[in-house]
Amino acid sequence: MKNLLILIVAAAIFLHFYPQPKLEAWFEEQKAFVLGEFSDATDTKVRLKSDKIYNDLKPNFNQFGPEELEFLKEITSNRKVVIAFHKEYCSTNAPKRTPKFHQANQTLVCKAIGKYQSLF
Repeated sequence: MKNLLILIVAAAIFLHFYPQPKLEAWFEEQKAFVLGEFSDATDTKVRLKSDKIYNDLKPNFNQFGPEELEFLKEITSNRKVVIAFHKEYCSTNAPKRTPKFHQANQTLVCKAIGKYQSLF
């Protein structure tokens, strides 16, 4: 056990003073993988159900066109798509416009997603 600890410390000192770009890239990749696995294993499952946003917007469906409703179904199909849409079209100070929604409807969708942002 003592030899293993000495080996780890020696490797850490070597890599600190003589960086190896390929090794550092591999290490960062492995670190991200392990952190993702730990996150998944210790997840509390208190999450946003993507269809909750769709259900919240049902009273406003008369404002949406048929293509917009189809796109809304596509957006709310799973959490990852909701998060990606929010990051791309809602989260900036000057949000990007999506050609698939009218501006007022995009604002409505972004507000509905924003209510649950803490559950991402």
